[in-house]
Amino acid sequence: MQSVPEEQGDERGGGGRTGEMLVKRKGDSEYSEEMKNGGAGGEESLMMELTRLVQKTVRESSWWERRGIDCSILAAAFLSLPPAFLLLGSSHIVSFAAGMLLMGVAHGVITVKGTHLASHGALSESQAWAKFWAVFFIEICGSFSARAGVHGHIKMHHAHTNVIGLGDSSVWKVPFLPRTVYLFVAPLALPIITPLVALAHLKGHSLAHVVRTMLMVALGLYSQYWLLIHVSGFLSPLSALLCMLVCRAMFSVPYIHVNIFQHIGLHMFSPTSRPKRIYQMTHGVLNLPRNFLLDWIFGHSLINCHVEHHLFPFLSDHMCLKVKPVVSKYLTEKQLPYQEDSYLSRLHVFFNKYQELMVFAPPITELVGVQ
Repeated sequence: MQSVPEEQGDERGGGGRTGEMLVKRKGDSEYSEEMKNGGAGGEESLMMELTRLVQKTVRESSWWERRGIDCSILAAAFLSLPPAFLLLGSSHIVSFAAGMLLMGVAHGVITVKGTHLASHGALSESQAWAKFWAVFFIEICGSFSARAGVHGHIKMHHAHTNVIGLGDSSVWKVPFLPRTVYLFVAPLALPIITPLVALAHLKGHSLAHVVRTMLMVALGLYSQYWLLIHVSGFLSPLSALLCMLVCRAMFSVPYIHVNIFQHIGLHMFSPTSRPKRIYQMTHGVLNLPRNFLLDWIFGHSLINCHVEHHLFPFLSDHMCLKVKPVVSKYLTEKQLPYQEDSYLSRLHVFFNKYQELMVFAPPITELVGVQ
């Protein structure tokens, strides 16, 4: 297991140079082979050709488009926290509810969009800053281990998307639960489960790493608790903890839905006979349609640009949206799948095929990580 900078250095494929931070990764043997072989008949491979088109779009984009828009959304989420804490101290039910909603939205943006971008090093071109943001968002804000999160998401899920036994499925898979409980009730326990799973992933690591992770997770949890007591004026520890649970669980149900909708039920691949990268991603990844709320809270790369994200995983959310027409047009012209389906349609599929897709599906052998 490598550290965050090494992970991100592999992703950038050139020390973070603008326009070159796209797809080539050390250790991705399938993609490396495709890059060397160049495709049948000596022609440029499909992935190389698409990469060149996307790189051209990235080079022509400003810093604001590449990183600024998404950084501004995250900054707005942090700036909304002070008024949220103040509103939670109000005795008026409407103001209190507004504070709860505001904090829930801010928490969703920070812990889903923020942790996802940080795990990919998409918030900064500097490796030092990228490591800092990964620890800040994943451990302090997200209550999870940055090293485990980056390893599971980058090294397993993205490197082995829909490969059975590797990056094959969802981080949330509890086959003994009834489908209604699994889809609509159990996700509400994620704020409690997440730090416990983080502790389990510390086994075998150095004492310094274990202490660092535990301190960062504790800092994030205690900071919110302390502010609820001393700024919002909660009178009891229990009420403050309950408020934390509600805010942190507010978008956990759609988070789990998105986590499973975009991969499970699509093509699965054998570890010993997997297709080349562009075929693997176009057959094993699905986009959901634009959704104003989820686009802003979770980010385009997790909702309506998930195909683009898996093909070019280090692009920011806004850049995934910008290259979407280029990618969809290219894949259509080359007669490759560009899979899209609605949220309600996927929910209907999972509700009716729960046994087939979730209970009898192959077990996960590695953490998939932050989706």
